[in-house]
Amino acid sequence: MTEYKEKGKQIDPNLIPKFILYTESKIPCIGLGTFGSDSVSHETVAAAVKKAIYSGYRHIDCASVYSNEKNIGYVFNEIFLNGSIKREDLWITSKVWNDKHNNVIESCKQSLSDLQIDYLDLYLVHWPFPNFHPPKCDVSSRSPNAKPYIHENFMNTWRQMEQLVKEGLVKNIGTSNMTIPKLKLLLRDAKIKPACNEMELHPHFQQQELFDFCILNDIQPIAYCPLGSPGRPDRDRTPDDTVDLEDKVITEIAERLNVTPAQVAVKWAIQRGQIQFRFL
Repeated sequence: MTEYKEKGKQIDPNLIPKFILYTESKIPCIGLGTFGSDSVSHETVAAAVKKAIYSGYRHIDCASVYSNEKNIGYVFNEIFLNGSIKREDLWITSKVWNDKHNNVIESCKQSLSDLQIDYLDLYLVHWPFPNFHPPKCDVSSRSPNAKPYIHENFMNTWRQMEQLVKEGLVKNIGTSNMTIPKLKLLLRDAKIKPACNEMELHPHFQQQELFDFCILNDIQPIAYCPLGSPGRPDRDRTPDDTVDLEDKVITEIAERLNVTPAQVAVKWAIQRGQIQFRFL
């Protein structure tokens, strides 16, 4: 921890704003995502998590499908054992992947074991349908075995999510990549409603209607790709893509305030009321 202080890179975690969920849990509004875009090793991700925590990050967003939770777990264990940071000082999120919609509790327990922790602050259903995407597939990939959203099936998954809360394995549950019609059905039938909905949000993709729906229903929006996604693989790019950090409005604001375009995008998101995390 000393080396980061000496380099002047440590930020007081108390300066990072927190939002309060309807469950009264306080979640840091800035976090580190652990998806490596298929180009970063698991060890590199774990090293980044360690550096981020010692630099002041207190929100780490994980997922079983990233296949690096074991590596991150070694970091958590080291940090908690040396006493530099307590478990309750970190907000740790994970997600159940598409192939475990019928085995949510098993999947959650595996993530807990891999991450070497006793509970998750937030557990999300990564996608609302159990469709399979081959590793490193591009945006045009379509699975011949894909299934549409079937609400009865999703509620079977959600009941297992609710059970995790009852068993004390998870403090908050939520959704990811959901739409308004799906959320309406879930809110109608859930015994424990989602605390958060994670979705792509940035200046060039604001999803205002979905964002407003979440706020109206006390579902905290969590943004992935808050800067757009400048580091995404070429296979995920299209000719019509725009670049947030090169937007004239954003760059002019950055120049006027003597900050970076990324800082403008982050500040915009916080003022808007969304949590955000940056992928590696």
